[in-house]
Amino acid sequence: MFNVVVVIGVFITIATGIPVALQLRSHPRGLFVLFFAEMWERFSYYGMRGLLIFYLTEQFLFSDDFSQGEYAAYTTLVYLLPLVGGVLADRFLGTRKAVAFGALLLVAGHFTMAIEGKPAVQTLAFAGHTYEFKAEGRMDGRKVCLEVGTGCYPVTAAKDGGMQIIGLPSAAPLPPSLPKSGYTLGIEKRSQGFVDIFYLALSLIIMGVGFLKPNISSIVGQLYKQGDPRRDPGFTLYYYGINLGAFWAAVVCGLLGQTVGWWAGFGLAGVGMLAGFVVFLWGKPLLEGHGEPPDPVRLKAPVLGPISLEWSLYLAGLVGVGLVWVVVQHYQATGWLLLAGWIAAGGYLIWFMATQANKVVRERLILALSLITAAIVFTVMFEQAGSSLNQFSERNTLLPNNGFWTVTPAQTQSFNAGFILLFAPIFSALWAWLGARKRDPNPVIKFGLGLIQVGLGFIVLVWGARFHDLAFRVPMLFLALAYLLHTTGELCLQPVGLSEMTKLAPAALISTLMAVWFLAASAGQFLAGLVAKLTAADTVAGQVLDPAQALATYLKVFTQIGWFGVGIGAVLLIASPWLNKLAHGVNDAANHASVDGPIAPVET
Repeated sequence: MFNVVVVIGVFITIATGIPVALQLRSHPRGLFVLFFAEMWERFSYYGMRGLLIFYLTEQFLFSDDFSQGEYAAYTTLVYLLPLVGGVLADRFLGTRKAVAFGALLLVAGHFTMAIEGKPAVQTLAFAGHTYEFKAEGRMDGRKVCLEVGTGCYPVTAAKDGGMQIIGLPSAAPLPPSLPKSGYTLGIEKRSQGFVDIFYLALSLIIMGVGFLKPNISSIVGQLYKQGDPRRDPGFTLYYYGINLGAFWAAVVCGLLGQTVGWWAGFGLAGVGMLAGFVVFLWGKPLLEGHGEPPDPVRLKAPVLGPISLEWSLYLAGLVGVGLVWVVVQHYQATGWLLLAGWIAAGGYLIWFMATQANKVVRERLILALSLITAAIVFTVMFEQAGSSLNQFSERNTLLPNNGFWTVTPAQTQSFNAGFILLFAPIFSALWAWLGARKRDPNPVIKFGLGLIQVGLGFIVLVWGARFHDLAFRVPMLFLALAYLLHTTGELCLQPVGLSEMTKLAPAALISTLMAVWFLAASAGQFLAGLVAKLTAADTVAGQVLDPAQALATYLKVFTQIGWFGVGIGAVLLIASPWLNKLAHGVNDAANHASVDGPIAPVET
């Protein structure tokens, strides 16, 4: 189980973590609590996320198309529900209680994910007889064969689109080459009870993130007084904790999920979230009273018979879990819910711009919406990581597989977070160096550069495909380069985006524009699912039948979205002189608005 990725992870953590630990000593003690609580929350989220697409296709034997939709429905709701959790915390619960309740739901959800049951079984019906496929292993270590008589034989795609059974004896009751129209594939032993438990786990996690995600960052901001020079460095340290959790989640949960079992990978994610929950409860005194309810008396007042407002909200959250359980099973339903959110938010913004805004405010909002649109495009491509790129790493990437020198497909999810740990300080220093010389690119240029780089990541992967081996697997180097470009693109766009929203929004619209920013992330997740569906391949018992066709499909889709990203980025660069004028000097140091709240990078 111990492999090279773990060793590299230890060195990266030591090299980057020691300076962070030393800096934490000069910050409010509450930052230590929030740092570790959010680190473990991200550990649980990314640990589960890295395994999810494989779990859907290999444990339940859902089709690629259905699995991509379910993955997107889950991530869409994960970024949509924080809008509700943020409002409830601001008006009633306070951020600390909302975070604690969300963490408790997350613990329950991740441990529920560890209840996996027996795997489903793929069957083949031919000439009135039914045969079962036998599957062993997970991800790129999965081996599938068709049981015929006393033997079990590998299968591959036939030239006519059917199925070829390799090594089948001549006396076998079915021919070695089956035309596509001559057989029927089915699924048996897929327990609906365990499927329902799986959806319950997703629903608990979605609702938990909804309460936790928007509120824990707010407490970080509350630790610092307005004008405290430690605030921005504090958020940088906090952001490091986010990515440290994401990095180790992919390394360790990805390893256990493949070598031990799904339950181990998901269960470890639950243990991580439980650790975060315990740290958060233990550290309450260190928060120095921050994050408490706005009206404690009102919160304790009974509203449903003897039930207080606080417990009514918790019960409403549990009812919400049931509603999410229904919606998350239907990808299209999440789209309609997302559309309703955009109609409401967009309608309000249009009304505000038409009736309440002067020319400067209106043009700043037009710039904000332009950047939000660019962020959606970026998210569509960047969030292929957990779905189509994750499957590409399993099916068409030549990963090292030799004892200690082994990298599992789910562990490739650590590339992005690992690169962030290494390059975030470099980018921060670069922007500061350019700013001191008055050459810091404006946000529109940074957004354009971000889009170009995420697009080029896919182009590099397509170019590297010419070096595939006889099994149609591309060297891992090109996947790593793709993630490197995605990471540098992220560092150009994501940390800038949220800060820019706080600058461009008028005082009366800051919270609304923040909500729209998160709504954009949700929209990007949903659209990413549509793109990922285009990469769907024919599978048997969770294994691709035709690796050559799968590679060709990936390359076609990656080429299209890659050049699309480069093109949109180039348009932003060309339009940047005009678009930047819409800011009306908001990015000039002398004109920064005084905002009593955090300006923090967005975690992905």
